[in-house]
Amino acid sequence: SPLKNVMQAGHGGARRRITVSLRSEVAKAQKAAPGGAAPTIFSRILDRSLPADILYEDHQCLVFRDVAPQAPVHFLVIPKKPIPRISQAEDDDQQLLGHLLLVAKKTAKAEGLEDGYRLVINDGKMGAQSVYHLHIHVLGGRQLQWPPG
Repeated sequence: SPLKNVMQAGHGGARRRITVSLRSEVAKAQKAAPGGAAPTIFSRILDRSLPADILYEDHQCLVFRDVAPQAPVHFLVIPKKPIPRISQAEDDDQQLLGHLLLVAKKTAKAEGLEDGYRLVINDGKMGAQSVYHLHIHVLGGRQLQWPPG
């Protein structure tokens, strides 16, 4: 299976190398619950019962670094409103969705991604969505390849 070496922050700011199976995200997506009463990892980050490296927060969204980065810079932008999938967003969510994109842009600039970056939204099982709380991946810091999938 394809493997990717990535750096992850450890205790005291030390960095350690971990190996992430690129297929593991697809496997997680195949097993992920598409919604329900159980809190998601993101709702636990929002209520601060799980720690995260938070980059930005306002009344509509939260931005934090991905725990298993797939690029030198990889962060997530999530709405505080629990929208499980982009395909389940409603017309009333239009302003919020636009806000998420603008926050992604501003955070990318703050992270030094002026030369470019990629935005990714996975939707559902076939889209490899592993957490059913809408989130935008922002990846950059190196030349990204195409096609991505």
